[in-house]
Amino acid sequence: MEGIFITMEGPDGSGKTTQIDLLEKYLEKKGYDIVISREPGGTAISEAIRKVILNPEYKEMSHMTELLLYAAARAQLVNQVIAPALLEGKAVICDRFVESSAVYQGIGRGLGVETVYEINGYALGEVKPKLTIFMDIEAKEGLRRKRNQMELDRMELEDISFHERVVKGYRHLAGLYPERIFPVDATLSIEEIHSMIVSEVEKRFFANRGN
Repeated sequence: MEGIFITMEGPDGSGKTTQIDLLEKYLEKKGYDIVISREPGGTAISEAIRKVILNPEYKEMSHMTELLLYAAARAQLVNQVIAPALLEGKAVICDRFVESSAVYQGIGRGLGVETVYEINGYALGEVKPKLTIFMDIEAKEGLRRKRNQMELDRMELEDISFHERVVKGYRHLAGLYPERIFPVDATLSIEEIHSMIVSEVEKRFFANRGN
């Protein structure tokens, strides 16, 4: 069985976690062993980096430092978790991946999408998702949902204009890479969104397998 690598992207509060849980159950029924991870995080080293990146006290962190820390956490996750899982024929679902850096640091911070992809090329090697699901929601609605859930981290505390740039950035990337990035209206019901995701996964991975 060939490994499957799917990433789930979207602004804060878009409902990624709920859809990852449902996608996991669907792929388990397909016979896959599932690996769920998140960014930044997923390994002891990456989780330690996560605590630094998202700590609200580190207001002085430069934009380039932020980008490089994300890339470092990603490099460890790919090397330690994602690449081995794919070689073993598992299905990997990751909550955020390189597109998050492209929009948050590349567009939101103004470092440039090309710069982000170039730096992350070293972190990823040959490992790239075959499908990226983009949960599309307006920044204000996403943040409203998020603020009802928990204490906000350093990235979530950015002003609304930053988060609006992030959403526009995701939409821009979806237009650039339609062969890989699949946008979904995150204001639809949980069931409707899951149905759309399943349909796309079936088409991309199982159409010729007779599953």
